[in-house]
Amino acid sequence: MSKGRLEAFSDGVLAIIITIMVLELKVPHTAKLSALAALAPAFMSYVLSFIFVGIYWNNHHHMLQTIKYVNGRTLWANMYLLFWLSLIPFATAWMGENNFAEWPVALYGFVLLMCAIAYTILGRSLVALHGSDSTLAKALGRDRKGMISLVCYVIALPLCFVNTLFAALLFVGVAIMWLIPDSRIERTLSNP
Repeated sequence: MSKGRLEAFSDGVLAIIITIMVLELKVPHTAKLSALAALAPAFMSYVLSFIFVGIYWNNHHHMLQTIKYVNGRTLWANMYLLFWLSLIPFATAWMGENNFAEWPVALYGFVLLMCAIAYTILGRSLVALHGSDSTLAKALGRDRKGMISLVCYVIALPLCFVNTLFAALLFVGVAIMWLIPDSRIERTLSNP
């Protein structure tokens, strides 16, 4: 099967996810600058989620550049990833509306954890399809950044009930780690 439909559908879903998130930002009913202060938690959660969705879109794009085709298993693995990514707007809105309270932050962390697991499953499904000597397998290697991300999310979940700020800082740390350009795939593609 061609990978084109999977790419196009995934891009469309991710665009809708970002659109839904921005629609959750409510316009103040007053023209005073101070009215924006009340939106700070919602805006901060939006920015963090926008970054995460952008990271997933970028890495998904790079991953698909290394493959030639997909099968039913990888289509379902991709749908599993999109399912968890589609819950980001809900978790983002709940966390922002409730000033980063324990349960909303825990749900947000759980959704991020499940997104990371789903992305790992997709990567492994594609490696299984294309072989351990494939470009993708070489590029992913041991996937240290992916494993560190999973560990951070697992640590953050119980931490939400101790200190939500520290849990949120772990989420920010993961985002920063992935914002630093990951050139594994580009490097592998340029050096076959």
